[in-house]
Amino acid sequence: MQNQLPLARAALSWAVLLCAAAASAADITLERIVSDPPLAGGLPRSVEFSTGGTWVSELRPAEADSKQLELWARPVAGGPARRLASASELLAGRTESLTEAERMALERKRIGERGITGYQWCGQGDDALLFPLSGDLYLARLGKSVQRLTDDPQVPEQDPACSPDGHSVAYVKNGNLWVQSLDAVDAAAAAPRQLTQDGGAANVFWGLAEFAAAEELARERGFWWSPDGKSVLVLRVDESPVPLKTRAQIFADGTEMVQQRYPGAGSANARVTAWRIDLATGQRTALPLPGEAEYISRAGWFADGTPWLQWLTRDQKRMVVTEFAASTGAARDVIDEHDAAWVEVHQDLAELKVLTLSGKRALLWSSEVSGRRQLQLVDRVSGERRALTHEPEPVAHVICNDGQQVVYAAARERGRARELFVVGLDGQARALAGEQPHEWRDAVGDGACRRLIVTRSAWAVPPQLSLRAVDGDAVTALPGRAPDPLLAQIAPVPQVLDVISADGHTPLNAFYFMPLDGRPGPHAVLTLAYGGPGAETVRYAWSRDAAHIAHWQREGYGVFMIDTRGMTGRDRAITRAHDHAFGDIEVADLFAAVRQLPQLVSGVDAGRIGFFGWSYGGFLAARSMLDKDTPFAAAMAVAPPTDWTLYDTAYTERYLGLPDEGRAPAYAKANLVSRAALLDKPLLIVHGTADDNVLFENSLRLIQALQDQGKLFQLDIFPGLAHGLNGSRNAQLHLWRTFDDFFARNLKP
Repeated sequence: MQNQLPLARAALSWAVLLCAAAASAADITLERIVSDPPLAGGLPRSVEFSTGGTWVSELRPAEADSKQLELWARPVAGGPARRLASASELLAGRTESLTEAERMALERKRIGERGITGYQWCGQGDDALLFPLSGDLYLARLGKSVQRLTDDPQVPEQDPACSPDGHSVAYVKNGNLWVQSLDAVDAAAAAPRQLTQDGGAANVFWGLAEFAAAEELARERGFWWSPDGKSVLVLRVDESPVPLKTRAQIFADGTEMVQQRYPGAGSANARVTAWRIDLATGQRTALPLPGEAEYISRAGWFADGTPWLQWLTRDQKRMVVTEFAASTGAARDVIDEHDAAWVEVHQDLAELKVLTLSGKRALLWSSEVSGRRQLQLVDRVSGERRALTHEPEPVAHVICNDGQQVVYAAARERGRARELFVVGLDGQARALAGEQPHEWRDAVGDGACRRLIVTRSAWAVPPQLSLRAVDGDAVTALPGRAPDPLLAQIAPVPQVLDVISADGHTPLNAFYFMPLDGRPGPHAVLTLAYGGPGAETVRYAWSRDAAHIAHWQREGYGVFMIDTRGMTGRDRAITRAHDHAFGDIEVADLFAAVRQLPQLVSGVDAGRIGFFGWSYGGFLAARSMLDKDTPFAAAMAVAPPTDWTLYDTAYTERYLGLPDEGRAPAYAKANLVSRAALLDKPLLIVHGTADDNVLFENSLRLIQALQDQGKLFQLDIFPGLAHGLNGSRNAQLHLWRTFDDFFARNLKP
């Protein structure tokens, strides 16, 4: 592939366009924002190298329908990308079908698209990719037709994983773990073999992540192949202790009663146990953990064939990595991490094949023990650690290592930017070539950690992909579908504000976007914030909010984005702000920031400031209006948690502790239902009736409390939609038209 325009020059070209856009008369409508083709172009998902590093693969939106994902790949050596598989071709007119479990699994991963939503390279040959579609499994071999491996769409094969040699695939079906040959020569050998027997009944299943792990701990798998492919480490989940919730999925033409095991705060979690299964004999060996091990957050194998489990106590103040001797199964703790508030789960555990300590490969690990997340080297035998990085801002995550040097991402510009770095085992670090200010770079590495696929974006600049060597400056662009030129014409330009938190000294990150309706001020302002733990929004990265902000600017609004204390990308003293304090510090910071805004920006009407939030941001929006001192004139709350005893154990207890049936001070203070009498200004509540994350019951409780108090409010219900409200384009259009209507009536003169 020929070298394209260097990304630094491309970003500069965008910057010129963005500056010109401030005075542009170009318009952007809600209809255009939700329609095809997407303004941002064909943004790829799941971009990665093949096992041997000769191909780059991705999921790409279909040209005819961006909600349908297709599987594409291109050779690293050069050449055009080729489409390997699409749902429309493989289903040949059949309607894609997903079970409730599959739909909710996609919701856990925040995937709103359909079609081919996940895949993996299979084996070492760099020619086969495995993917699920509409309840069945398919194998795409480069240069050959796609092979359908199973034909039972009503009972899906879930979470498939190829063996390391690529000769077999394991998957979960009917709650049990199965293994199937991929290259058998006869039907008998190709028949799938069941490895577990008691799944699928009495609330037991094998090999899948339970709700708490998938939703809150970012563990999406429940089994892992051993390096030699002869064994499988698999988790058995018994959900019988978990309370049963009955969700009424209310549709326009009927109601479905869905029963779901949902571990609300303070209730019992699923019982999760770990087992090693020998594929040749079927023998199962338990990998026992102590009784205090409430959650298994990660699992895997070391290269020498030793299985390991990463587990957390229920209060999540302790996280341990325990390994189990291959010969005896004896357990031994390798890493023991403590935090006075909570330990952040991560995926940075890796082996360094060149460096040995006490006769075994050294381990790579990340920890906040220094006050900000940094990388450490760990002796697997003694547990002794030494710091590897000394970054001035937190390390985000490890990308890859070749045994001698480690590639990682770290925060810059007070968490608003992210850059790529390389560090040797001597601790000498350097920035990856091509570093620019005000950008967001991340990457994935090949198996040898010699080459990277770098993703680079900036505010209102969609991600651009490039291929580069870790130790080199040459960059090869990996072009996709270009953004609509309209995006560059209307893209909003942020004004960076320095806002001080309610404590009087901590700087908060904030962006402001001036109104572009051509009218003199003072003008109304829309405030956007999340406010919950661990999710920064004010950053120099592509945001889907960019087009909406451009639209609101042209409607005559200033737009204010603010990150309160508690966001990621900052030091531990800031990220632990939510310790036993929901609806407290972030509310104080938000109010302080809004009150500073008229002094920081001219033309702001302090009496016409509105607020919009989703999920935790929805909680913050509703909480802000249930306060006699609120600086907001109106707020819109989407899918808001209102009573934290209704939310799940792993998330809620991490920050608030045990609820004592809601009587614990942290829960009582954060309960919105008890604050209903304080509503005196316009509030719009929006919720999907099929939300299995923030249950619809949250909004129902607040609705009833407001009605009991005789309070006026607005309500917009989305029948049958889940937490992300990923419905039709017309449903999306309705949501944003409702937004415009609500704030126009309550903020405009």
